[in-house]
Amino acid sequence: MSALPCRPDDPALPPGDAPVFAEPWQAQAFAMTLQLHQRGLFSWPEWAAALSAQIASAQIGGDADLGDTYYQHWLAALETLVANKGATDAAELTRCAQAWEQAADRTPHGQPIVLQPTDFMR
Repeated sequence: MSALPCRPDDPALPPGDAPVFAEPWQAQAFAMTLQLHQRGLFSWPEWAAALSAQIASAQIGGDADLGDTYYQHWLAALETLVANKGATDAAELTRCAQAWEQAADRTPHGQPIVLQPTDFMR
């Protein structure tokens, strides 16, 4: 899995060819967060509070906070905020996660994961 390269002209990003995201799903979670914010589902202070709460909860639960779990917390915060805003619910998020796992299980290594309508039937 390749990391997305950063732009050297942006001082907010790591220098050189250092990856901005370690995995494509991290970039996708980041992009979804920005899109939902831009569409008005939540304010940036709401997002910051949700992410902070998620990280704090993980630390209380024993997360060593080495940075390797940051985007897992990002995604969990996004799922929680989207559910709290009524854009979806926990059951739908679980159903989608299970469909993704089912599709991933049948996908050969290195191939794109493709969701099919039958993945959502349970």
